Amino acid sequence: MTTAQRTTLTTYTDLAPARADLIAAYSDVRAELVHLPNYAVTAFTDRLDRHGSEAGWAAVLAYTEDGTPVGYAYGNVIEGDDRWWKRISPTPAVEYTAQPVVALKELGVSVPWRKTGTSRQLHDALLAAYSTEPYVSLMVNPAAGEGKVQQLYESWGYWGIGVSHPSPHSPILTAMIRPTSGHTAEPY
Repeated sequence: MTTAQRTTLTTYTDLAPARADLIAAYSDVRAELVHLPNYAVTAFTDRLDRHGSEAGWAAVLAYTEDGTPVGYAYGNVIEGDDRWWKRISPTPAVEYTAQPVVALKELGVSVPWRKTGTSRQLHDALLAAYSTEPYVSLMVNPAAGEGKVQQLYESWGYWGIGVSHPSPHSPILTAMIRPTSGHTAEPY
């Protein structure tokens, strides 16, 4: 783990006050990918606006001492009939879809803050915003970081439940899930 300047985490449950900082953080985090259609800032902004209007939306931003956003995580609560589940193959086990679940939609950290524990802090702070949902699910590009990003999620207790291809421009993603704090479960 490397060291970086100290950050402060701020949690939001309304998109409006966080929107500009989320877009700024995304633009920096994904700078090497924004030329690709799925990673373009306009595509992210469209997704952010859609997700920000959905039930149970929350975000956490990491700020430097000068107020620069250097990392973010956001998600929302999904139900069993959500398109999130419908795009996963094979169909996820009913044990995962029978109750509301946290969908971690985005998590990213600027290069100087990677391998500092910032991503785990963002992840855990976001999950702290949800107390009743038994699971958290995410989708990850298995090629991201030459597989290291998926391995990181596995080290945090996630396991694969299928694959998803959310849009024609997106890569095929690995759908993953794990219990939230205070809940226990084994893969189905």
